[in-house]
Amino acid sequence: MTRENDPLAALWMPFTANRAYKATPRQLVAAKDMHYTADDGRQVLDGTAGLWAVNAGHCRPTIVEAIQKTAAELDFAPGFQLGHPASFELASRVAAIMPKGLDRIFFTNSGSESVDTALKIALAYQRSRGEGTRTRFIGRERGYNGVGFGGISVGGIVNNRRQFGTLLNGVDHLPHTHSLQHNSFTKGRPQWGGHLADTLESIIALHGPETIAAVIVEPMAGSTGVLVPPVGYLERLREITSKHGIVLIFDEVICAFGRVGGATASETLGVIPDIITMAKGLTNAAVPMGAVAVSRHIHDGVVEGAADGIELFHGYTYSGHPLAAAAGIAALDLYEAEGIFEHATSLHGYWEEAVHSLKGKRHVIDVRNMGIVAGIELEPRPGAPTKRAMELFHKCFDNGLLVRATGDIIALSPPLILQKAHIDEMVGRIADLLETVD
Repeated sequence: MTRENDPLAALWMPFTANRAYKATPRQLVAAKDMHYTADDGRQVLDGTAGLWAVNAGHCRPTIVEAIQKTAAELDFAPGFQLGHPASFELASRVAAIMPKGLDRIFFTNSGSESVDTALKIALAYQRSRGEGTRTRFIGRERGYNGVGFGGISVGGIVNNRRQFGTLLNGVDHLPHTHSLQHNSFTKGRPQWGGHLADTLESIIALHGPETIAAVIVEPMAGSTGVLVPPVGYLERLREITSKHGIVLIFDEVICAFGRVGGATASETLGVIPDIITMAKGLTNAAVPMGAVAVSRHIHDGVVEGAADGIELFHGYTYSGHPLAAAAGIAALDLYEAEGIFEHATSLHGYWEEAVHSLKGKRHVIDVRNMGIVAGIELEPRPGAPTKRAMELFHKCFDNGLLVRATGDIIALSPPLILQKAHIDEMVGRIADLLETVD
């Protein structure tokens, strides 16, 4: 029971054990660059870029100033049958850093909305070319594609699905690529697992290619615990989908904006899908915003193939919101001016060696890395899966480090402005605290 005057009672927190949190709350009250400030005044090193999102560090002055200025000039502008200059400017800027050909941009407000938008666009495209029977989607086990009904249908994290009934019809799933037996403690992309993409051919044969609209995967699966794509895996998905006329969607809500290298994982890995979803680092998380980058042939198929009037009956009240557009432009300016993607790339080797130094530490059964991301998998506590990682999450926070616990995995994805000293601090703190966890 909560007291009526409990200041924490009214908020139903997302993805949170609400009862446990409100019994022992941990709150953040300020942030700057690489650190948060807790409500007791302690500095907390941000090992997660908030939620995989604050790639340029916290409260950067140019982004703050852009938001403040815009709020005083144009607080809102409707995006239906009207527009405002900043949304067009940001779309052009985003298009310029996407892989060649993915230069049509649709704005949303989150990664979840970006995924559902991409799925709708895939359906509309198939219908526009006379392939209206293509209504199936194929996702992947352990995939996280947001929390809309489309996203949890194609996603493959069981706890995100089990409370919500049958979800979308006509969805199948590829197997995930994680294998402790074959790939534990691999540095970077594993050699084993590329063959798992061939399962897509079996799924296509089962349902018929004429029924399948799109395949959606994360190039690197982040939220499920950092599953790095095996060598050849994404290339094979691209080959198969192209052969069968299936739209390939890369969910880059986590991967984009320097997290694994360049502006996109697609660019970094040299595999170009038909659609890319993004959010998080788009505005440095300062204002909620997502986007969908669409290849020209899909965009033109929908738009040029439609009757007069509205070509795609889809959108959001806040699509291309002025404050979000201002934050996005300022974030892209900052990434370029400070060479943030290049700086992060220069640290990939140091990061890899540092996180893999945790091999052999207490409870650690695997370490995985890609770009400035790491997953540290812990042996589950007998009879109490996930409890060990959550205990370590709490101990890290109480000792000045923010990490992410997902299942029995500790995920790291710090702001990309980090320095070697920050890496040493994160890894050293985790190593020390592992010794205190049963």
